[in-house]
Amino acid sequence: MRPRDLALAVAVAAVWGVNFVVIDIGLEHFPPLLFSALRFTVAAFPAILFVGRPQVPWRWVFAVAGALGVVKFSLLFAGMAAGMPAGLSSLVLQSQAIFTMIFAVLGGRIFALGGNRTPGGERPSRRQVTGLAVAALGIVVVATRVGGGLPAGAFALVLGAAVAWGLSNVAMKKAAPPDMLRFMVWVSACAAPPLAVLSLLFEGPPHLGAADREAVGAVLFVALVSTLGGFGVWGALIRRYDASTVAPFSMLVPVFGIASAAVLLGEQVHPADLIGGVLVVGGVLYGVLKVTRPAVVRVDA
Repeated sequence: MRPRDLALAVAVAAVWGVNFVVIDIGLEHFPPLLFSALRFTVAAFPAILFVGRPQVPWRWVFAVAGALGVVKFSLLFAGMAAGMPAGLSSLVLQSQAIFTMIFAVLGGRIFALGGNRTPGGERPSRRQVTGLAVAALGIVVVATRVGGGLPAGAFALVLGAAVAWGLSNVAMKKAAPPDMLRFMVWVSACAAPPLAVLSLLFEGPPHLGAADREAVGAVLFVALVSTLGGFGVWGALIRRYDASTVAPFSMLVPVFGIASAAVLLGEQVHPADLIGGVLVVGGVLYGVLKVTRPAVVRVDA
């Protein structure tokens, strides 16, 4: 990977890590469903007027919008609003790798939509299964804090967000959008209306008149910098290199998330979080990184 692209990959991970701090700030001003609806509305408009039609079948746009836009971010924002710390949320959300593998194995049955008759799903390697088992153990270690200052309901909501993210990852892979930025604009446009309806039903009429610069800044950051900017750069890197080369950089997200939450929000890092974090990040990296064995050179006498 070229130095410029390496820097871009680290920068995206940093943005996505700091994004959890920004979400925490935004939730001080907006209820979770409304904040999520605003995020995707700003990400979609006015960009949708310039990007052109999506380059994938509509069923995949709706599938990712539902799983990623509506379910994942509703659960994540609700969990953080219910007391899940920003830094720990960034870590627990990485359990999406476990659920992505599970759904990928079942993918042929789950996503047999619109005449897609591809039987079966992916077959994970023994290395992947081992790595994700270690990552799962890390989540269990973090879960031992539930009840001791960590609300069980909030933890369950963020874990549910990881499940939804795993489902959306498989749908996104099936969609294989050639232009990730355009795809995310349309996903945002399809996610915003149902989120607005859910907010109206469960949170009541919105009160936006009192939104200050901090609230507006939080919406702009999560919509433009994290969603469009982050996914746009990430998609370009995926097109330029193998996914196995780019994907491990996402493991830096909880590092930046926990560090920025500690510095900017004053969150304390519990020993169980550190142990669980090492297991989660290490397990996922073990599963995705390939080990290249040196070639054996024979010297004939």
